[in-house]
Amino acid sequence: MIPLCRRAFARLCLTVVLGTALPASAQPRDKRVRLGFLAASSPDRERRLLAAFRSALRDLGYGAGVVIEERYANGRFERLPALATELVQRGVDVLLVAGAPPAQAAKKVTSEIPIVMTNAADPVGTGLVASLARPGGNVTGLSDFGEGVIAKRLSLMKEVVPSATRVGVLDNPANATNPIQLRLTEDAGRSLGIAVVALDALSEADLERASATVQKERLGALLVVGDPGLGSMRKQVLALAGRHRLPAIFFTKDGIDEGGLMSYGPRFEDLYRRAAGYVDKILKGAHPGDLPIEQPSTFEFVLNMRTARALGLTIPPAVALQADRVIE
Repeated sequence: MIPLCRRAFARLCLTVVLGTALPASAQPRDKRVRLGFLAASSPDRERRLLAAFRSALRDLGYGAGVVIEERYANGRFERLPALATELVQRGVDVLLVAGAPPAQAAKKVTSEIPIVMTNAADPVGTGLVASLARPGGNVTGLSDFGEGVIAKRLSLMKEVVPSATRVGVLDNPANATNPIQLRLTEDAGRSLGIAVVALDALSEADLERASATVQKERLGALLVVGDPGLGSMRKQVLALAGRHRLPAIFFTKDGIDEGGLMSYGPRFEDLYRRAAGYVDKILKGAHPGDLPIEQPSTFEFVLNMRTARALGLTIPPAVALQADRVIE
């Protein structure tokens, strides 16, 4: 009979040989993985968010074997199909896409490579997936569009600027999600007694035309919808709001430090971290069409009190208490 210590040692050796010394979830994943990342906006914003995705992948056990090929359209949507084609030709294992326009471009280029969305508004309404519960096809991931988020943004603006009965909505008509956001804003406006005026902007020249409309329509506030093209023109949008002394609320917190009044939207870092879980499941063999689309679970309200004072606004205490971050 083998002595007890020798038997224990033999069992340990056998366990190591069979690869069960660590649970599967704890074993390092150094297999070569090539991911493609496609964004309609510029690297300055997306790389900060992509860092959250990379961090989540490391937490899931992925190491130096992961390579991410990055492509950015810098607000020029017409470049997305060619950039998506480049990534497909690179033979990526999974395509990670930031928003609905990149997802649409990627879906047109490939029906085989899995596509994971980090933040796409209304993927059902834009035809990306069949349903949130059962996406079907090769697209899955996360939506940045929670129920009631549009109404909440307009409601916050109404509380801060009760005199604003006419509000301009700056949108990008080239983004399939923007007409949906505009319609929901109009619906919310009717219930709040606010008239909504669409300000379409594809370029800086369009922003100049929007400026004339602001003056003509005597708009009392500005609501900027979520769009990477508008995000790429953030400084120009802030200049437009500043020129007309318009209180402006944004979908993302980018630019609030630079003079925007408020932002209300999902925590995008959280969405990118959660996207890593989708990539992990797909690399383990899950089919994207079987993975339900997730919606935001938390939202972030950022308030710039310096801008409020510069505009002569008094922020109601009930609104200030709701803010997750206040810039003094």
